[in-house]
Amino acid sequence: MSSLPNIVILGDYERALRRFSQWETLDQKSNLTIHHEPLRDEALYEAVKEADAIAIVRDRSPFDEAMIARLPRLKFLMFTGERNGTLDAAALVSRNIPMACTPGGPSKETTAELTWALILAASKNLINQTSLIGNGGWRNELSVLPMLSGQRLGIMGLGAIGSKVARVGHAFGMEVVTWSPRMTPERAAAQNAISVSLDELLSTSKVVTLHLVAGPGTKGIISADQLALMRPDSILVNTSRSALINMSDLSIALQKGSPAKAAVDVFDVEPLPANDPLRNMPHLLVTPHLGFIAEPIFEAFSQGITQTLNAWLEQKPVPHPFKP
Repeated sequence: MSSLPNIVILGDYERALRRFSQWETLDQKSNLTIHHEPLRDEALYEAVKEADAIAIVRDRSPFDEAMIARLPRLKFLMFTGERNGTLDAAALVSRNIPMACTPGGPSKETTAELTWALILAASKNLINQTSLIGNGGWRNELSVLPMLSGQRLGIMGLGAIGSKVARVGHAFGMEVVTWSPRMTPERAAAQNAISVSLDELLSTSKVVTLHLVAGPGTKGIISADQLALMRPDSILVNTSRSALINMSDLSIALQKGSPAKAAVDVFDVEPLPANDPLRNMPHLLVTPHLGFIAEPIFEAFSQGITQTLNAWLEQKPVPHPFKP
């Protein structure tokens, strides 16, 4: 039996990690396994039951207290990015298992870019227009589209990402309004935005885009009552967290025609099940959680994993220890 430590890496859906770092030392000094498929419950346990060290890409592999208790060999766990919402850190602390993370990379910039890709794709009806061309057609009645310039952009959450989205909205000639639980007129004005009530933002904005932190006060903040306020020609965009929107209510609202369209990058269950009706719902543009999927981010993830695991193998201080 090999005396080398067992290292398991989980959640490399994109098969990207080996592209952006040097893995030779880890391959030589450990029994290294990289899993590309989604794993949960017993399949996850089978993958990690002999692991001495585990590295998780983002929050794709949930480790609760019960799972951690079943891993007597575990000596070290790390994850990519600076936080992980599916990891019971307290359970690791109670067993004195050290943790580490990696730099997150420019995820705020890439999420702002994707937000605008979704806004533009939905407002310009690009999916249908591409299908029209592919089917041998040309312009039709769905090709005559409104402009964003002069319209109101409603941003829920004006932090690092929301403020970037606001600047692009200004560049397109949109009026930017904002709301969040702690928004003030002064904070809004600093981004050339107007602070309004949530009801006003929803009822007057052509585009509503969510950039809030999901928490007790914001979970399900967009549900049936809020959707009913939206303009019948409006577009709802979510590149933040799925918990912000009641997706069942959104499905019903889209069928009723208010909002007119939605564009969503995040889901309650990821990957989205193959038979999920959201995959083919009219008036809903969906993308597979692409907000942080970019080469510079996976370079940060990959190099962070190899540097950290090499340090752990050599019993040296890890570069980014995580203290919950």
